[in-house]
Amino acid sequence: MRRRVLGATLSALAVAMVLLGIPLGVFAFQLVRDDALRDLDSRTATAARAIEARYSSGETIDESILENFLGTASGAPRHIAVRLPDGTKMTAGEEPQPSFRGSAVTDSDIIVLLSTAQGDVFWEAARAIGLVLVVGGVAVLAGAVMASWQANRLAAPLVYLAASAEQIGSGQTRPRIELSGVEEIDLVAEELGRSADRMAARLSAERQFAADASHQLRTPLTALTMRLEEISASTTQDEVRIEAEASLEQVDRLVGVVDELLGRTRRAMGSGTELVALEDVLTQQRAEWESAFAKAGRKLEIASTDATVFATPGGLSQVLATLIENSLHHGDGTTAVVARESGQNHAIVLEVRDEGNGVPEDLAPRIFERSVTSGKGTGLGLALARDLVTADGGRLELSHRTPAVFSVFLQGVPQMVDLDNVVPHRRSRSRRCRDS
Repeated sequence: MRRRVLGATLSALAVAMVLLGIPLGVFAFQLVRDDALRDLDSRTATAARAIEARYSSGETIDESILENFLGTASGAPRHIAVRLPDGTKMTAGEEPQPSFRGSAVTDSDIIVLLSTAQGDVFWEAARAIGLVLVVGGVAVLAGAVMASWQANRLAAPLVYLAASAEQIGSGQTRPRIELSGVEEIDLVAEELGRSADRMAARLSAERQFAADASHQLRTPLTALTMRLEEISASTTQDEVRIEAEASLEQVDRLVGVVDELLGRTRRAMGSGTELVALEDVLTQQRAEWESAFAKAGRKLEIASTDATVFATPGGLSQVLATLIENSLHHGDGTTAVVARESGQNHAIVLEVRDEGNGVPEDLAPRIFERSVTSGKGTGLGLALARDLVTADGGRLELSHRTPAVFSVFLQGVPQMVDLDNVVPHRRSRSRRCRDS
């Protein structure tokens, strides 16, 4: 949206410059030229009256007198030609080529011609056109600054709303979003706040139901388990004991199913996705794995970053640990972990690469399948890592086979977003954790 607002505004300014700047430049050129020609005609008439006065009084008119009507300034006459009534012709100066000429005839039939260089007139016109261009450029620059400010004013609240929706969708506390002053966006923010309140009430009721269901189901299952154990221990009949033990197995399986269902419900209602400062996770991994790589005679390079992503902190740490450990056991050379921004949606890509032989060609298409391994592991690590990233709304890919490069794609937050306004409770809590 920000780029579109900037593009639309700059396009409008460009059209305005074309529709107004070109006619204004042509008008300025004609105005300067016409003004120069009028000035030349005025100078010619003045020179003719002065020469006629001298001629009428009997004074001698020579070249030195004619030179008084010439000048060296830009636009001044450079040549003068005079023909007296008796046919005498006199000139002064050097006639420029090409030139504009002004002529005047007095009552005594004295003809005076003044010439000025066309280049001087065109230079003055070019200066006027240049002034028009400078003013237009300043206008475009001012418009671009205003468009950038307006685009940020419109785009920032929408980004805040996206962050708020992400937090609400992950079951977190409702973020604080200040009103933007844009009526339509504020209406959406208010409705999102009301939806968050309703969702929080429903989640609270569902959590309470899950807790009650857990308690109500566990109590009779525990009593049933104890009763079956007593039957199994007190009976002397083999058939009864076998049936009691089989019933105990079924009860244990039922308890496991209940625990799994309740666990899924809790995870679905309150997934841990939140705004995570990526540098905190990378610092943790750096401290955890540098010594292991040093003992193996290898080097681990984790580049610093100021990116912030939507993820589960524990899950993201586990994913990175899996990829780094995988590189330690199966790779070679220096292992590098780099974060970079990708695309226009502010996605953050975490790349883990090394200098080893990479992934075998026959394993590459199935590298994330369970139980697929080169023989040095269980084959579950990458599959679990992919599931964790997918649960956070991202994806894990093998972007390069030789040497191996694993890429974790996560939703990032634009640098223009003020995180203290979007989720201040998250930022303050992370600072307290670091301070402690």
